Amino acid sequence: MTHHLRYIIVAAALLTTAQAGAADPKAGSPMPELQSLLPDAKLPVTAGKVVLIDFWASWCEPCRASFPALQRLHQKFAGRGLVIVGIGVDEDAADYRSFASKQRVGFALAHDAGQRAVAHFNPPTMPTSYLVDRQGRIRHVHKGFKTGTTEAEYTREIETLLAD
Repeated sequence: MTHHLRYIIVAAALLTTAQAGAADPKAGSPMPELQSLLPDAKLPVTAGKVVLIDFWASWCEPCRASFPALQRLHQKFAGRGLVIVGIGVDEDAADYRSFASKQRVGFALAHDAGQRAVAHFNPPTMPTSYLVDRQGRIRHVHKGFKTGTTEAEYTREIETLLAD
């Protein structure tokens, strides 16, 4: 299957999910229980932490560009209470594993094989990330990734949330 065809299939799934009444969390919404959406994933403890949930796909060039920035954020803030969870939405497990194995990151990666998390969050584009405060509320939603700009925004927002 070509990457273009995969993109069309995932985009159609996202659109179908949106039309089916997905939760579509926005800033101010409570973060859903990730383990219930990703039952087969080994996820870090997020209670009382600032959490960055990042939806990505192997075919997404901006996703590929975002991983070094996410790793820098992980290195800088994990010791202060930041948890990053990268959720891969590839339907093909081999594509997920291939992409994930090439990323040299210290934060958690999970494969949304059942498409439950993506159906709940309904990210409008790849990548989309959700920044969650220590009380479990989504505070910021980032659609897409712009090298430099998005990382600076994450840094400011994470510092503010960690200080709360």
